Amino acid sequence: MQHPAVPELAHTVDRPWATRPIHWVATAAALAAVVAASGFLQTDPATAAPTDAKQQSAPQSRSAPAPAPDPAAVAYPLDCPAKSVVAKKATGDLDGDGRAETVAAVHCAAGSGTPPHALYVITRTRQGEPRVVATLLDTKEGRAVRALAVRHGAVTATLLGYSSLDVPRYRPDLRDEAKWQWKNGAFTRSTPGATRGV
Repeated sequence: MQHPAVPELAHTVDRPWATRPIHWVATAAALAAVVAASGFLQTDPATAAPTDAKQQSAPQSRSAPAPAPDPAAVAYPLDCPAKSVVAKKATGDLDGDGRAETVAAVHCAAGSGTPPHALYVITRTRQGEPRVVATLLDTKEGRAVRALAVRHGAVTATLLGYSSLDVPRYRPDLRDEAKWQWKNGAFTRSTPGATRGV
């Protein structure tokens, strides 16, 4: 059985149109002209995009989070004959949105005694203005806030109160602990410890 003839390799074929040395000279000249022209068209190093790996991977600067609302800049819903006083404050992210809220213990200015406190949560509007969004403790409860903190998204407070109307208002005789936490769209109150005497 005969096998078909294998054509000769191209570079061994005797071709009448094969290139001559003059063609190689012309090709080299054209290539040199292209390389020279590309040198003039290179990007200016001063305006070129950074190619350094460190520059390309550098993190973008992030804006600092807004500070917690200032409790002194809020009008509180207290019926005070004179003015309201912010006795204590604590700040922290209460609802997990990455922004800090302020919790303020507020009472009406009083010349003596232990005026009852209200405990308010203050946040910022979309325009950045502080405003009261929740009341954790109302003055009607007749309690005073002795200690206040925000830890792990929860508000904790030590509250002072009175066992009866006969106890002088300047000398609370009860003390208890309270805790508020944001759950299902509202603040839920719990009492970690039992009420005890001061």
